[in-house]
Amino acid sequence: MSGDHQTLALLLFSAFVAVTLGITTWVSRDRHGSAEEFYTGGRLFSPMENGFAIAGDYMSAASFLGISGLIALFGYDGMLYSVGFLVAWLVVLLLVAELVRNCGRFTLADVVAARMRERPVRIAAGTSSVVVSVLYLVAQMVGAGSLVALLLGGTSEAARSWTVIGVGALMVVYVALGGMRATTWIQIVKAVLLMAGTVALTVLVLLRFHGDFNALLTTAAERSGHGKEFLSPGLAYGGGWTARFDFISLGLALVLGTAGLPHILSRFYTVPTARAARRSVVWSIGLIGSFYLMTIVLGFGAAAVVGTNEVRASSAAGNTAVPLLALDLGGGAGSTGGTVLFAVVAAVAFATILAVVAGITLASSASVAHDLHASLKRPRRRGNPHAKAHAKSHAKPLGEVAVARFAAAGIGAVAIALGLLARDLNVAFLVGLAFAVAASANLPVLLYSLFWRNFTTRGAVWSVYGGLVPAVLLVVFSPVVSGSPEAIFPGVDFHVFPLQNPGLVSIPLGFLAGWIGTVLSREPADEAKHAESEVRSLTGAGAV
Repeated sequence: MSGDHQTLALLLFSAFVAVTLGITTWVSRDRHGSAEEFYTGGRLFSPMENGFAIAGDYMSAASFLGISGLIALFGYDGMLYSVGFLVAWLVVLLLVAELVRNCGRFTLADVVAARMRERPVRIAAGTSSVVVSVLYLVAQMVGAGSLVALLLGGTSEAARSWTVIGVGALMVVYVALGGMRATTWIQIVKAVLLMAGTVALTVLVLLRFHGDFNALLTTAAERSGHGKEFLSPGLAYGGGWTARFDFISLGLALVLGTAGLPHILSRFYTVPTARAARRSVVWSIGLIGSFYLMTIVLGFGAAAVVGTNEVRASSAAGNTAVPLLALDLGGGAGSTGGTVLFAVVAAVAFATILAVVAGITLASSASVAHDLHASLKRPRRRGNPHAKAHAKSHAKPLGEVAVARFAAAGIGAVAIALGLLARDLNVAFLVGLAFAVAASANLPVLLYSLFWRNFTTRGAVWSVYGGLVPAVLLVVFSPVVSGSPEAIFPGVDFHVFPLQNPGLVSIPLGFLAGWIGTVLSREPADEAKHAESEVRSLTGAGAV
């Protein structure tokens, strides 16, 4: 990229950052500092607004950059991510959206604590939420580094590192100053920009091939270097039994993980009623469904127009496929049209990253302040858990919000450090790991709490740790971290687990640990609390 072209893209970056900081400043002047305002934006968003914000939260750098890159590199096998992310929303709509909105207040732990002893459950669920959020944040940091490295010529490691640090600093500012209201409006703006950019690129790709999708696929196969194998299963996950099990593991993680993501669950609390939460998901499904269909066109388009080898040369993980596609569709590297289109797409991708990291950071800082800090520092009180949660959030709202702001800074620092370590991995792949941990630790305890009458406190704690600890350990001792050229530490080899995604093992372990903990529990399940929670979840009676 020439100096003028870099300047144009950086100006667009700066314009979006200025607009979002303006939104944050404007919103922060309006808030009254309560926990409800900081965590949920006062529950004032309409279903359509919240649907756009959910879509903005969900369509991350993994979606825009990572999935298209994986399709450009591996063809048919790369589409698993698109299908998995989309199907996951049916699980959210059918099983958790309305029930979580009725039972909870701010976080996932609120839902489980409604019928359990609060302290151990909140510590477990809060810890799990923070781990999942940090893993998800790392993916966004890696995407930001790849994007700016491409903009600056693709050679500067220092530029990638400073980009990761800059994104981390910005997300802390968004969350600390604006809370949920600013984060939501940033996500809405980003969702509109991303959909507009994706539609424009999809139309340009189809026009390049005169609307003939078959010609697009044929050209992609020819330029991939793999021929017809590019359009058949097995290129990425067909090398042997290990690859096939990895395929199953990834599919399970993607389909089940969404319902356990803290930053997605927290969005259901920003609307006034459970019915509005359900309608929000319907809005988001329409946006997300059309988006993931378009990522398939963009992925095969990158392989056909740019070429798989060129994509791999720019980024071994494929993270730069879409910006390169935009550059080519606009007229090439030396053209004004190519430069403008590249700059717009790069700015939209950067906007995507900033909006998503703000949402994740807010959800994880809420878990630290509302669950971990409140449980560890405040005395236990007897009585109705919902009443206690209500009293906590209103007795010292400024104290809890202050803790959340400090937590945002701490989480940002951890995510920056891990993002620098994992900067050569594909962002969609990294998100797959976060989904696996969410499906292993959060989903079992959530489903058991909502639907199993005999579920106990011990079962809840065992379910969280029984999924979280194996998932994290299996990732640490997998080829992702060591033992392969693409690993985070390629020079050493301490991997003992053969699969790259732990979901196939860790998700069943989470469910099994919850069942064993409940069966072995000396404390009987509280029938009255279960009945109250059941009525509350199904009817909304007594919901906050």
